[in-house]
Amino acid sequence: MENLQVIKQRFGIIGNDLHLNRALEKAVRVAPTDISVLVTGESGVGKENIPKIIHQLSHRKHAKYIAVNCGAIPEGTIDSELFGHEKGAFTGASASRKGYFEVADGGTIFLDEVGELPLTTQVRLLRVLENGEFIKVGSSQVQKTNVRIVAATNLKMANAIQKGKFREDLFYRLSTIEISLPPLRERKEDIHLLFRKFAADFAQKYGMPTIRLEENAINLLINYRYPGNIRQLRNIAEQVSVVEETRLITAEKLIQYLPNNQGNLPAVIGNSGSSNSDFANERDIMYKILFDMRNDINDLKRLTLDILKNDDIDDLQEENHKLLEKIYKEQHGTSNVEVVQISKSTSTDNDGRYDFIETIEEDESLSLQDKEVEMIKKSLEKNNNKRKLAAKELGISERTLYRKIKQYDL
Repeated sequence: MENLQVIKQRFGIIGNDLHLNRALEKAVRVAPTDISVLVTGESGVGKENIPKIIHQLSHRKHAKYIAVNCGAIPEGTIDSELFGHEKGAFTGASASRKGYFEVADGGTIFLDEVGELPLTTQVRLLRVLENGEFIKVGSSQVQKTNVRIVAATNLKMANAIQKGKFREDLFYRLSTIEISLPPLRERKEDIHLLFRKFAADFAQKYGMPTIRLEENAINLLINYRYPGNIRQLRNIAEQVSVVEETRLITAEKLIQYLPNNQGNLPAVIGNSGSSNSDFANERDIMYKILFDMRNDINDLKRLTLDILKNDDIDDLQEENHKLLEKIYKEQHGTSNVEVVQISKSTSTDNDGRYDFIETIEEDESLSLQDKEVEMIKKSLEKNNNKRKLAAKELGISERTLYRKIKQYDL
């Protein structure tokens, strides 16, 4: 077995991560056999290197090696691409054509994004794996092929099988040996090495000095999560190399090239000295708003129920003083809330200010109506008769306010 460092140099692989080394060792060991291999890992981790290593270290190295991106071929033509077709098999088939499995006979086929294959194609592929047989599209003649298959996917195959998108029997045939590549965020010691290699390559390509990172920029680079993995790191190195004039890059400059940086860095939790949480992204902020709104609604429900059940409004107002201030507190920090005594035999218009009280009789309380008129007048005066601002202050729609103005002839 070739030395692992020699393999890395030969195929341009950089890094000393334990999981990466383990994956390469498995590839080297399985290469001399004809066992099917499934390479798993996130998009951009370099899965395409594993089938190349397996092919070059196998007895098939002098035969064809074909890499097929299954996700890039339309469903209607994937069978023709893989297995070939006869003349007249479908519209546009003006001549017979060999498929990849026929062309690569004796060699290796790499099926990238194998999880994207249609179910009908999966059945054909299973037959090739089981006995090396396939049939061209539009033909009835069985053909034989001696092809080694290495597949790769970034999908969670267990989920795809559970949803009926991938055949379980095909999965077990493909994954006789499974090689998993770690995401870049789990290879922290390799991140700066890779960046330096990419920076040197781009400096040579564009004829400019190589960029270097300050210590704080290195820490920022290492702690980023890299949803695009190595592909994204390479892209960042190229952008910085081309755009920045100074060759020494600070963290302030580097952070501009890290998309959604705050949302991808590890969160700092448990700051006991702060009463407000710092949210990493807009989604977390939205969750916070929704939770606060839910709590406020629950408090309002409880307060409304107490109003309906309790005859002593003074005691109720004293008991719920903090709650009232919390819900109705204005910007300057004071509360202008007054709890109105409502008789259980009285009611208000469902379209009015107290339309949440549904169990009260329809006879409208005169005191409540007066109070409503007074509140509308005050709000209109305060906002210079601007209905939009008044409606916002009253907590009702502008349309409802307009109806109230007409109703009370204000």
